[in-house]
Amino acid sequence: MSKPIALAVVLGIVAMAVPYFGTEYALSFTMQLLVFMILAYSWNLIGGYAGYTHFGQVCFFGLGGYVGALLIQKAGMPWYFAVPVAALAGIALALPLGTAMLRLKGPYFAIGMFGLTRVLESLVLGFDSITQGGTGLYLVPLDNLRPVYYTLVGLALAMILATWRLDNSRLGLKLLAIREDEQAADALGVRTTRLKIGTFVVSAIAPAAVGALYAVYLGFIDPPTAFSPVMELTTIAIVLLGGMGTVLGPLVGAIVLSVVNELLWARFPEYYLAIVGALVLLSVLFMPRGIANLGMKKGWLPAGRSLFRQLARESGGKQRQAGGATPLVREDAKRAEA
Repeated sequence: MSKPIALAVVLGIVAMAVPYFGTEYALSFTMQLLVFMILAYSWNLIGGYAGYTHFGQVCFFGLGGYVGALLIQKAGMPWYFAVPVAALAGIALALPLGTAMLRLKGPYFAIGMFGLTRVLESLVLGFDSITQGGTGLYLVPLDNLRPVYYTLVGLALAMILATWRLDNSRLGLKLLAIREDEQAADALGVRTTRLKIGTFVVSAIAPAAVGALYAVYLGFIDPPTAFSPVMELTTIAIVLLGGMGTVLGPLVGAIVLSVVNELLWARFPEYYLAIVGALVLLSVLFMPRGIANLGMKKGWLPAGRSLFRQLARESGGKQRQAGGATPLVREDAKRAEA
């Protein structure tokens, strides 16, 4: 069993034990942590691996929240059926949206996604006969939140394992090639358009499902909660803090930022947001590749991209047999080891 899988198993066992051995506060804190972790892993697929940074992940979260809440309240559907339907709604929105928006690059894509989120929020407010506008939708509270909690745990573990699989596959290398130089990747035969759209659609599934689960957990959903800019910025900060384009970056970032945020909120309720922002800024300045990359260099965390390192070693071995490794191969090997 590889180290990332073993780590995921250990974390899964610890998370499963929280409802039995933890307090209500610990359960609530862990559920919030799992929500942000899943959002961070989803954002990391398109932002960290493909390099398309955007401010629209909460768009799918809000869509899933409202679709799930409407199905539960209006149609009387059980929440465990409403959540998969909400995930399908995320796919239905992401497919045409990705086809259109991924033509944009850099800040244009980021700002465009942010604008679309605000448009969707305005639509929710406008159709108040269905969504109840600013009042929001209220759901019947669940007597037992453990099934919702375990669903969040399962989604989080699935995202960790899916990211590990991506990180150790040729598909992951193709996404990294798009991130580094999309035109060069296209020239080398990578089907960049299809790959970008597919990654964008996949990255929208979990946020939509989590949005529905979050609505069930809270017992209501309204526009400020569903399309919160703070939630979007927190998700991005988690990935930046932990390490973009890494397997354990979102996990480490979510745990560190959630714990720091909770401690500062309890002691400095008026200034904690400013303090958290300053800490994230300092971390990005002094650890631009994130905590996970630093941990891998120091040996605290298992190294990723074993396929990349293997290909670099094989290429280096062939070059040495042919008369010495080329500078490009040596550089690839250095990057792989990093």
